[in-house]
Amino acid sequence: MSKILVVDDEKSIVKGIKFSLEQDKMDVDVAYDGEEAINLATENDYHLIILDIMLPKIDGLEVCQNIREFSNVPIIMLTAKGEPMDKVMGLDFGADDYITKPFNIVELKSRIKAILRRTTIKESKIEDINTITFRDLKIDIKKRQVYVKNEEINLTIKEFDILELFMTNEGKIYSRDDLLKIVWGDNYIGDIRTVDVHVRRLREKLEEIPSNPRYIFTKWGIGYYFC
Repeated sequence: MSKILVVDDEKSIVKGIKFSLEQDKMDVDVAYDGEEAINLATENDYHLIILDIMLPKIDGLEVCQNIREFSNVPIIMLTAKGEPMDKVMGLDFGADDYITKPFNIVELKSRIKAILRRTTIKESKIEDINTITFRDLKIDIKKRQVYVKNEEINLTIKEFDILELFMTNEGKIYSRDDLLKIVWGDNYIGDIRTVDVHVRRLREKLEEIPSNPRYIFTKWGIGYYFC
């Protein structure tokens, strides 16, 4: 049974999401402010978190950033804001996906199930090679851990998936569309800039000088590659 945390200060929205997910046999916890959300995320192992941006006490972006310090749990941001920059900010703070209010509960459930399905497949996949080392960078595929100069680096689920794809296909150039289809799935309908945001965050975490990368390179007009 999947365990979900729903965070929103609008109780009618929380009630509707909770009821709908429980109909699909999911175990649902709820929180109505950012402080309560962080406490619950710290004390429980969730399979996914649905997180509103506009929250009392601590806003959703800060909650997302805080959770990313100790967990790679998938996070879907809910926001009443429709500006592209607000969506990019959510991804920049570590969210895996976003959906804008007002939303269709069927679409939300579809995204939840797609993320849970990909996560389950990834976790259950048996790998022949558990670790890959490239210069100062090491990735443990089985444990989903990344090290730079023997120091563990905390990546989000999507960041890890992108890095694993790059390192297991060294030198192969992936366009933004390629990465969206492989990492996010064919049904993903978000902004293609999602890819750029995640690659930039990867560089910031892995590279000593992100503007002069040693691992992840850009082939201008084509895409990204690792070498």
